[in-house]
Amino acid sequence: MASKSIKSLLVAVFSISLVFFFNASFAQHHPVEEPAKKEKIFDANEVIFGHIMDAHEFHFLTYEGADGQKHHATIPLPVILYSKEKGFSCFMSSAFHHGHEVVDGYALLTNERIDAEKLDRNKYAAGHIVPVDENGKINESVKVYDISLTRNVVQMLLALTLLVIILIRVAKKYGTGQGITSAPKGMQNTMETIVNFVNDEVAKPNLGAKSNKYLPYLLTVFLFILINNIVGLIPGTANVTGNIAFTFVLSIISFVVILFSSNKHYWMHIINPPGVPGWVKVILVPVEILGIFTKPFALMIRLFANMVAGHILIICLISLIFIMAALNQYVGWGFSPFSIAFTIFIYFIEVLVAFLQAFIFTILTAVFIGQAFEGGHDDHAHDTVAAH
Repeated sequence: MASKSIKSLLVAVFSISLVFFFNASFAQHHPVEEPAKKEKIFDANEVIFGHIMDAHEFHFLTYEGADGQKHHATIPLPVILYSKEKGFSCFMSSAFHHGHEVVDGYALLTNERIDAEKLDRNKYAAGHIVPVDENGKINESVKVYDISLTRNVVQMLLALTLLVIILIRVAKKYGTGQGITSAPKGMQNTMETIVNFVNDEVAKPNLGAKSNKYLPYLLTVFLFILINNIVGLIPGTANVTGNIAFTFVLSIISFVVILFSSNKHYWMHIINPPGVPGWVKVILVPVEILGIFTKPFALMIRLFANMVAGHILIICLISLIFIMAALNQYVGWGFSPFSIAFTIFIYFIEVLVAFLQAFIFTILTAVFIGQAFEGGHDDHAHDTVAAH
């Protein structure tokens, strides 16, 4: 009974926290300091894309102070820009004051400015940094290269650092004999379980005798994706695996590994499929060649789509509260418990998806690598039998 009471209390506290967190986060959509002006309608698209897109800061919430001004709880990040006219410019993103200040001839675009100046949204997007002239107008003649440490980059570096620290600590414990002469404990036990899982369920069934060769890469991919997936579920952090650029680079790396693992048997099956009539080869060969490039494309889209979909669904469920509140305040409060309940449910589903998508990306990579040298299994088996 006590454990059930504690669980119920935790769920209630989490639900109330969500209400206040999102009420503060979306406070800018309900300005009160100027009652004469028409209230801005809640824009769910702006909130959704503000979450899934990259940014130059970690933004946690926005609230209105006693002075009626908006205040932002953020962690600024380094901005690094280069142009031929200005050279390198380095400063913290907080210098922009959320788009209200010009720094060294650069401005941070906001949705308000895009709407006010009627800029083309296909060309300009909120959060992008643009060069401006003395009058504050966008200077399209200056080409800017943005190599800043955005929140996606910083979070990837943090995930990589965390992964390295964990692996080094686990390796040191094995060096002292723990896990060899005695049972592993704590994080070492967790990591050993993950290593055995990837080795027994992913590497060996798909790579056979060459599993040890590719196990370090498969483990790195699995753990790197998993850590980024889990960290991305924390409010205020970046959805790194929901960024198409991130999944694109991961898929390209896997694509390179697949190509370097291939043998002549693999390429002969593509260029000259055995047992196929000549007139069918004219159709089949282009399809097979296209299939080489659809493999990394499938890896990229699968991880991206599944991770971004969950985040969008959670934000949509929360946004329903404010959409209903725009119709009637009491309807909004009445709808809140249902929206929060579904949000918590989807949130726990997303934890499962975080593990599942890391596993799917890793096992598909192993399958594609195994297909690249599948002809080598027979050759290796023949050589082994001949040797005995």
